[in-house]
Amino acid sequence: MANKAFKSDKIELLKSKLDKAQVALVSDYKGYSVEEITNLRRALQKDGGDYMVTKNTLAKIAVKGTDFEVLTESFKGPIALAFGFNDQVSPAKVLANFIKETKKGEILGAALDGKLLTAQEAQALSKLPSKEELIAKLLGSMNSPASGIVGSMNAVMSSLTRAVAAVRDQKAA
Repeated sequence: MANKAFKSDKIELLKSKLDKAQVALVSDYKGYSVEEITNLRRALQKDGGDYMVTKNTLAKIAVKGTDFEVLTESFKGPIALAFGFNDQVSPAKVLANFIKETKKGEILGAALDGKLLTAQEAQALSKLPSKEELIAKLLGSMNSPASGIVGSMNAVMSSLTRAVAAVRDQKAA
């Protein structure tokens, strides 16, 4: 009885995370120590995500009827799910960097907007700029014309000031 209650609690926890998630990544966690998984979970939580080791059968039940149902094909072997609640790119970045640092595990796939991403596409997702970087680039692009106009006006005023100063110096001499 307790085992069945534990499984249903785990399924409900997974469903609640999936309901809030914008992206979910499936990874292989083979070879990770408990400390490494904890560090990865903390890194993801810092960026508005989470990491959860789960059984394939429980994950298949939890994703049924959600946008993440396409991940069912990726549930093979020991898996863990990384969720992104605030942004789609940061969990992929954190997970890819962690795998690169530890040289263990791999990204098996991801789901974004109801579409299945292959491992290669999930890696490409991790290389995209973050939301903050995109906003900074956009603001820089918007600010650039105004800065150019101010610079041009400043150059004209500086040239005029130098010309007036040169005339003044000529008349004084």
